[in-house]
Amino acid sequence: MGKPSDIERIKSASRHLRGTLLESLANPITGALRVDDVQLLKFHGGYQQDDRDVREARRVAKLEPAYIFFVRLRLPGGVLTPRQWLAMDDTARRFGTHGIRMTSRQTIQVHGIDKRNLRAAVQNIHASGLDTIAACGDDNRNVVAAVNPLLSAVHAQIHEQAQALSLHLRPQSRAWFETWLGEPATDGSEPEPLLGDAYMPRKFKIGFAVPPENDIDVYSQDVGLVAIIEDGQLAGYNVLVGGGMGASHGDAKTYPRMASLIGFITPDQVTALSVATLTIQRDHGDRSDRKHARFKYTVDDKGLPWIKAEIERRAGFTLQRQRPFRFTQRGDRFGWREGDDGRWHLGLRIPFGRVHDDGKTTRQAGMREIAALLAEHAPDAQIRLTPNQNAFIAGVPGELRAAIDAITAKHDLDLYRSETPLGLNVIACVAFPTCGLAMAESERWMPHLVPKLQGLLDQHGLHDEPLDVRVSGCPNGCSRPYLAEIALIGKAPGRYNLMLAGDHRGQRMNAVYRENIDEPAILTELDALFVRFAAEREGGEHFGDFCARTNVVTPPAEREVTP
Repeated sequence: MGKPSDIERIKSASRHLRGTLLESLANPITGALRVDDVQLLKFHGGYQQDDRDVREARRVAKLEPAYIFFVRLRLPGGVLTPRQWLAMDDTARRFGTHGIRMTSRQTIQVHGIDKRNLRAAVQNIHASGLDTIAACGDDNRNVVAAVNPLLSAVHAQIHEQAQALSLHLRPQSRAWFETWLGEPATDGSEPEPLLGDAYMPRKFKIGFAVPPENDIDVYSQDVGLVAIIEDGQLAGYNVLVGGGMGASHGDAKTYPRMASLIGFITPDQVTALSVATLTIQRDHGDRSDRKHARFKYTVDDKGLPWIKAEIERRAGFTLQRQRPFRFTQRGDRFGWREGDDGRWHLGLRIPFGRVHDDGKTTRQAGMREIAALLAEHAPDAQIRLTPNQNAFIAGVPGELRAAIDAITAKHDLDLYRSETPLGLNVIACVAFPTCGLAMAESERWMPHLVPKLQGLLDQHGLHDEPLDVRVSGCPNGCSRPYLAEIALIGKAPGRYNLMLAGDHRGQRMNAVYRENIDEPAILTELDALFVRFAAEREGGEHFGDFCARTNVVTPPAEREVTP
């Protein structure tokens, strides 16, 4: 490998993530942090951004960019108590803008925080029993877990494992507590036995899936753990390694990759397996070229047999033969359903994860009312975030259903009653105006694009077709677009690559159909394909499967899912 990247220098010299963050935060002259501290802030769960809508006007006026920050929770499995939701709502209203944003990694971001309010925002979060440690940066990111509310005992067991794993793999540095909570400063000499002094080469992602629902897109994870349920009990997990969605336009050395199935483990082996895999990447990941630094490239560079053997050596056990499983879908299920414990669970559609009051809707106020109701009458209920940017109100006593229904109707939170399948299944990243990587619009474009797509479906008798559509403002792939039936990946303002033929279960990647086209061309291309689909589809066939079967594009081979 070549010379370590500059980010490696920053991490190694940071005294275990301290850097000069305290001095940067205290500087009243600028709304920004020092350059090195911008990178270190990510490990603390924050990003420095600026409003790109006004960037050029401010440059011409010789003003610094309109710097703003967001903070992201470390929230394993996406579970909050009602009181914790209220605390996040309070944080967003006091210190941020645009309410709460639920991410595609099952957590919450609060955007639009001024530098002078950052410490107060984080302290408010900590007071509720939550934190932002390792929510961003080159570490083990938020551990995601299946939301399925019906298997209550299994969900509780898997959520407990996700919580324990997240805690075990997080940085041991006290830098977060010193920077944000005022803990006495130290010299930063505490050990980092798992992550090491330079932390990971890039982000690392772990997720738990529970068939038949692949709601976490388990094939996109660095380590995917597929629960095997036998006689209603958790027998263990099939293990997948090497997934990752990021790529760079025009760079053939970068690519999305689906995780590979390597064997089966028992529940008590999860931590050892995860530590072994993470430390392999820590020791062998590319630290010179950050575009080549994800675990998927280490898997391909070393070869899957070597990776499996090294996992077994480090973990101290041999993986068993993988066990059969089957996914049937990956989207969320909406509306009320009763769990096996007799409590009720309500799946809510939250378009693009945006919970805010904007003059047209009052979803933030509605979620606040629901959380307050539960905090008073059912404090053991949960608000569970999904990796598809939606929410479940889980563990609701039957007598509260009517009150919650009234709140959802009042605040436009009952979209599951009126929205089409297309409208329920679109995922979009944030993109403009805040994301520094964005090349094109994503979330802000969707209210204009989705009705046009629905109009095309209606013209061809496909009104209720459950299309899986994902939009990303850049090829980094936060919305996991490479696994979608239809994906639009930004290349420049107003221009996108059109990708087709992923499948509805998340087990096949899509492929490029048209490059660098604008909205009229996108609609023209899809219109022609919908005509063919309506006329030529086989019984019950999904659009992505149709595109693959009829060679509209040639996607990579579907992953093996049984021994």
